[in-house]
Amino acid sequence: MKRTLLVVDDEADIRELARMSLELVGGHRVLVASSGQEALAAVAAHRPDAVVMDVQMPHMDGPTTLRALHAEGGDVPPTVFVTASVLENDLAALREMPVAGVLTKPFDPMTFAAELEELLGWAR
Repeated sequence: MKRTLLVVDDEADIRELARMSLELVGGHRVLVASSGQEALAAVAAHRPDAVVMDVQMPHMDGPTTLRALHAEGGDVPPTVFVTASVLENDLAALREMPVAGVLTKPFDPMTFAAELEELLGWAR
């Protein structure tokens, strides 16, 4: 089933790799945002089925963006964080937030869509 995903990352190459993986391998429609502020606007305008968001971004990081989405009220799409940090304490803290899960970078573009779908409960 084709779903709409919002990929949020401040690095253009990561956004593009995630977009290509989720569209070409996963068969999803993908919107992109390069910052937390853009993500807030995109969620309000497009109501994606899920958000795939980098943790470390300048100005407004992933956790701050997620808190802002919840503060705005309404339905917040299921969110999966993607992080380069592999420290267990960092990952545990992220998993305690209202997220569907956490994936680590670098990710394999051939399995990224399936891993994301598994966390979101969309496994085929």
